[in-house]
This record gives sequence, structure tokens and C-alpha cells, in this order.
Amino acid sequence: MKHNGFTLVELLVVIAIIGMLVGLLLPAVQQAREAARQMQCSNNLHNMSLGCLNVEASNKALPSGGWATSWLGDGDRGFTQKQPGSWIFAILPMMEQTALFQLASDGDPNTITQTQKDRGKPVWSTSLPFFNCPSRRPGTPNYTRSTAYRNATAESNLQAKSDYAGVTGNTHPDANGGSAVGTLKEGDELCASDSWLYRGNGAIFTGSHVRLSEIRDGTTNTYLLGEKYLGIDRYIPTDTKNLDYGDDVNAYTGGDDNQRWTNTVPLQDRSGYNPCYGLGSTHAGSLKMAMCDGSVHSVSYSIDSETHKFLGIRNDGEAAQLE
Repeated sequence: MKHNGFTLVELLVVIAIIGMLVGLLLPAVQQAREAARQMQCSNNLHNMSLGCLNVEASNKALPSGGWATSWLGDGDRGFTQKQPGSWIFAILPMMEQTALFQLASDGDPNTITQTQKDRGKPVWSTSLPFFNCPSRRPGTPNYTRSTAYRNATAESNLQAKSDYAGVTGNTHPDANGGSAVGTLKEGDELCASDSWLYRGNGAIFTGSHVRLSEIRDGTTNTYLLGEKYLGIDRYIPTDTKNLDYGDDVNAYTGGDDNQRWTNTVPLQDRSGYNPCYGLGSTHAGSLKMAMCDGSVHSVSYSIDSETHKFLGIRNDGEAAQLE
């Protein structure tokens, strides 16, 4: 008698072939997804660097790194040195987030009022996806250490964070550089004297006021922004105790969390190793860096340490270039 169906052996062979094809296809799908995420990461950096350049074009200086971790952004105080918040806060209007920028204000740049603190509360938890690398973590609020700042109060420890940092040069992005700023008046006096405790030789640092004309090594040869290193086990902490010291405050805060230096080579993220101030990424092989001309490049983790260091310095006179 003739049977039209498949035998058990034939079915097993077909299933085995399908399994092999799926096994071959999945890595390709994952690679395609990661390539798309890396492209989005590059776009994030490109748009942020254009935001910084727009600030420079209209205010004659790149956005400042802010006044250290005890200060959040103030929508009344502009975009450069007198802005106590981070460079990330300063470029919000250039990222089509003017309403968010202006919400953290009270109409008086010289006074910190309760109105300002109350209006700013929802700002500090407003996490925007383009400030996070899609390969690393979603753009959602994340645990921070503080809810009370000199000029603001956050609603909870779940606040906005960023995976990107301004490049301070090869000088340590020390938050204590602005620790002497206890009041707006003191901050303004330091701005006027241009005598911060901590100075950087990169494009963005605590109290910085850098013009493109001061980037004498060339805007194409000087880092502006880049991805910051973060331990894999600290991507999304479960409470306020399991925090990376280089990733424990708000994205809109001045100071070290939103700044990085080039005195150490960039690293791919790993578990159990948590240096605070280096550049790095979750991407395999390279991280993304934006230059002072707005271009974005993939920089290998094996880049020469001296080249990496000099690319972070705006006026060292060294002919460092990305290949």
C-alpha cells in the first residue's frame, strides 16, 4: 500500500534543517539590530554635538560643564558659564525641549525661590531617550543619590541619567572643582574672575567658557562629547546603594558624572570594574566620539593612549588625528 505522508525520519530531518537555519539566522538578526542601535547612538551624539555648536554660534561659547553635582539646571541663567546645570541641560532648547528648559525657572536669574524648586521637580525625572545609548539601557528614570540640590528639589531618587559626557581633556573631572559655589552670587563671582578651583584643557569642564576659536588643534582633531564607561552590573541599579560613582547623579547636574577625561584609554563595559571618569561603551570593538566640528567617529578601544589623550586637549599643539 502506498502512503502519501512523511515518515518519522523525514520529519526529523526537516526539523533538524529548520533548526540549523534558525541557528544561522539569529546571529545575523542580532547583528543587524546592534548595527541599528549603534547608528542610533551615533545619531544621538551627532545631534547633541550640533546642539553644542548652536549654543556656541548664538552665545560665543560652548555650553559649560556647570557648577558641580550640587547644582541642577536653571532655565533663567542661559547656556554657558553662568548656567549651574550641565551641558546636557544647556542644550535642551537645541534638542526641541525648550518647554522643559524653561520649566526649571521662576523668571528671576538672581534668586532661588520655592517656585523654581517646585516647577523643576518634574524636570529632573524627565528622561529623554536620546541621552542614552540604546545598546546599553532604555531612556527611563534611574536611581541617583540625591533629591536635594542647592537650587532644586527632585521628586524622588529616580531621575534622568545620560550615557554621554563632555570631554574635559586629560584633567580630572573633579566635582569638588565647584564645591565652593554655595550661592548664585558666589558662582557669578567665579564666572567673572574666571578662577575656578578646577580648570580643564578640553572643550567642556566645570565652569568652562570655551570658544571654537580657542580649539587651536582644530575642531576636527578635538573631542567634544563621547560615551562614558559604565560597569555592566551598574546599568540599572536596583536601589541607591548599588551605584557607580561616575553615574550616580542627575543628567542635568553640573560636575563629574557628565564629564570624562582622556588620561585613561577607553574601555568596553565590563562587570566588576568601575573606574569613575573614563570613556567607554557597551559596543564591541569601539566607542562613539563626537568631535568639535560635529562629526562622529568610531574610536577603537586599542587606540594609542597618547593619541587618545591629545585628542581630548584643545590646544596642546600635538598633531593627533583619528585615522
